[in-house]
Parts: sequence; C-alpha cells; structure tokens
Amino acid sequence: MSIFTSILVISLLVFFHELGHFIFARLNGVAVNVFSIGFGLALFKKKIGNTEYRFSAIPLGGYVQMKGQDDLDPLMKNNDNDSYNSIKPYQRISILFGGPLFNFILAFILFFIVAISGFETLSSEIGELKKDFPAEKSGLLTGDKILSINNNLINNWKDVSKSIENSSGIIHFQILRNTNILNINIEPQISESENIFGEKIHKRLIGISPSGKFEQISFEPIEALKYSWNELKSSTILIFQGLEKLIVGVLSLDQLGGIISMVEYTSKASETGLVTLLFLTALFSVNLGVVNLLPIPALDGGHIIFQIYEIFRGKAPNEKAMYYLTIFGWIILLTLMGIGMYNDIYRLATK
Repeated sequence: MSIFTSILVISLLVFFHELGHFIFARLNGVAVNVFSIGFGLALFKKKIGNTEYRFSAIPLGGYVQMKGQDDLDPLMKNNDNDSYNSIKPYQRISILFGGPLFNFILAFILFFIVAISGFETLSSEIGELKKDFPAEKSGLLTGDKILSINNNLINNWKDVSKSIENSSGIIHFQILRNTNILNINIEPQISESENIFGEKIHKRLIGISPSGKFEQISFEPIEALKYSWNELKSSTILIFQGLEKLIVGVLSLDQLGGIISMVEYTSKASETGLVTLLFLTALFSVNLGVVNLLPIPALDGGHIIFQIYEIFRGKAPNEKAMYYLTIFGWIILLTLMGIGMYNDIYRLATK
C-alpha cells in the first residue's frame, strides 16, 4: 500500500510539472508530440490531436516531448513554424519555467487544503523556562499560553519561534494564564544557538520551550491563503538554503536521500493521515520545482541559462558545447541519484 501511495504521489508531482511545460508550449504555439507520465514501455497511450498521451511502466518521472526538442538528443532541430526551435528565447524560457511554476502552484493548493481541513500542531503553551533567561525574569510561568506577539496572532509554536527571531527591541507578549489575559514585555538576549543545518549562530532568545501539547487548528479561507503563501515561501527558501549548504560542504552527501526515502516518508505520512500526506506532498512538490531550476544543463534551469545566453549574445550557444554540457549534466544527476540510492540502502542495512 505504501508503494502504491508513493507511486500516486510521484505521478501527481510529475503530472503537474509536465502539465506546466505542456500548457506553456501550446500557449506559445509549439506542437507537443508526447505527454508521458513515467518512462519506458507505454502501458496506456491515446492520441488526441497531434499529441500522444502515455502512462508508462516506470512511474519515477515523466516528460513532454515537444516538436524540435528532445533531452536525449540535444542536437535535434526542427524549423517548422510550430517547432520549439522557431520561437523566441523568452518564449522558450516561459515553457521551461512552466514546469517548476506548476509545482509551486500545486504546493500552494495542497497547503491551502491542509489549512482549510485543519491539522494538529505544537501548541503555543510554554513548557520549560531556562534559568536566568529573560522569560523567567519577566514573570512568565510554565503553562502560560502565548496568544499574540507584538499584536500578531499566534497559532502554534512555530509562530512563536518565528516572531521572536524576526522581532527587534522589546517584545510585547499577550498570554493566557488560567482564565486571565496578561501583557508582558520582554527584551531578548543574544545567545549562541544552532540552526537546522547544525551551524553555530547567534540569535535572539528569551529562554522558553514548548510544553509538548498538540492542538487542532484550521483557517478561514483568507487566512488559509496567507498560510499557504507563507508555507510556500518558507519551504522554498529552506530548500535553496539546504542546496547551498550542500554545495559549500556544510551538509555532507551522506545526507542525500533517494526514492527509497521518499517511499518511507510517504508511507509514514499516509499512516498518520491524509492531511499529513498532503502536507508532505506539497513539500515534495516545492523540492521538485526548486531542483529543476538549478543551472544544471539537463534540467530546466540549465536550459533557461542557454536561452538567457542567446538573448544577450544574439545567437544560440555552440551546438557541440550544448551537447557536451547536457551530457555532463546527466552525469551529475545520475551520480546524485546513485548517491541517494546508496545512502538509502546503507541506512536500511545498518538500522
């Protein structure tokens, strides 16, 4: 069942990604020969108009094959009016960006569904107070529930952490203690801490930790739109930061995961509930969108770089250079996929 759920999730992500390419190709007058979910042998195919739609045997990806464009043959050209090669570079950029864009749109929709449906989250109730930190000195107590910070409504502990970190100067807290609402001002202190990547940083702290209680929350449509946008923005930034830390060596390659990790996480999420699965799928969709924008020649981002080059130079890059760069890009991708698969197998074998 977990494998079936993972296949559904991967198929949904790929479908939306390729749908973005397909729609923008048609908007720019480019013919699409094949729209495939999966690779390999076509289990189902049907031709509608000039496009053959396929569902193929290996559901670990997919592709849109446009007239005059083929990633497996970078030198393929076609000069017909409805060809990818006949449109302007900025039009090609819109087609290439369409895939990642639709992944971000899918993530936004899923975050919105999660927000409307409601989900369990860590309560804003205070647990432990660190000795001699500003929170203890201010009179905050274990069991106090934070209602707002600087007049901004607090829904969960994530809001608490973010509000303290992004504030400046003295912070105004509104708390619920028993049945009484109290107002307390606290000036944070700058202390050494660690970020999610394990780096030593200095941040504003008041010395509180959550009680560990969970509560169900949901949002009205307008607030759900705001929640969806904030989740999309923060997850996108976090993934870009993670890739940057990987490149500069803060994160090691042994932390890369592959398809086995994806199946494992999807399985655990589906056991927890549909809302959790939708949230995880949204994160996967953001990840797919971000990764495809990387400037690696075999990815959308790499092809966008080629088009930007053509805009500024007034001519397309050298065909041989494009060919070898694309091959090099595939080598990078396959190597990273191999490392992720190795890490997954090693992790499972040493559990």
